[in-house]
Amino acid sequence: MSQDLNLSASSRALDEETARAEVYGLLSQLYYQAPDDALLGQLQVAVTEAPDAGGFLEEPWRELVACARSLTQVQIAAEFNSLFGGVGKPEVYLFGSHYLSGFLNEKPLVRLRDDLAELGLARSDGMPETEDHVAYVFEVMRYLIAGDDVSVSNLTRQQAFFTQHVQSWLPALCQVLQDQPRAVFYARVAAFTEAFISVESQGFDLVA
Repeated sequence: MSQDLNLSASSRALDEETARAEVYGLLSQLYYQAPDDALLGQLQVAVTEAPDAGGFLEEPWRELVACARSLTQVQIAAEFNSLFGGVGKPEVYLFGSHYLSGFLNEKPLVRLRDDLAELGLARSDGMPETEDHVAYVFEVMRYLIAGDDVSVSNLTRQQAFFTQHVQSWLPALCQVLQDQPRAVFYARVAAFTEAFISVESQGFDLVA
């Protein structure tokens, strides 16, 4: 997973596909666990001016970086645990099945596993969460963009997976997080995620 967080000057040297993959990789990390000191440090020094002033992602990215600069790793870790951890029902679910069916481990997860099998992908034994966890879904998108196997990592596969397993429920998660009183850092993560998903949706619409 890439941890290059400079979304302005150095991103101009990257092609669009690499930049997209990096954003998916970053979001996957942030939703899987609270950022460690190294990742938080990169966020805190990230450039916030976009290559094209006024870009749709510029303001939510600026707010996310500003929030990262105002908090400590301990504070963000405590927020992560209060929102997504604990014993029993979490404050916020990070699993697609919850938003698509109202329950965990339901038909949406079965469909996702079928699609992953078709792509030749499966959850590693070391990952305790089911495949519909947002971090896993974003990591699949990163792979479909940046992977070396062009029979799998191509625009057609990206669009199909995005439509079925990202666009179908991520906006709902983002809204829940932004409305959650305990969310500070992760409210900003959600706002940036929502903006990024919107940009991705528009991009896929153009190639449909």
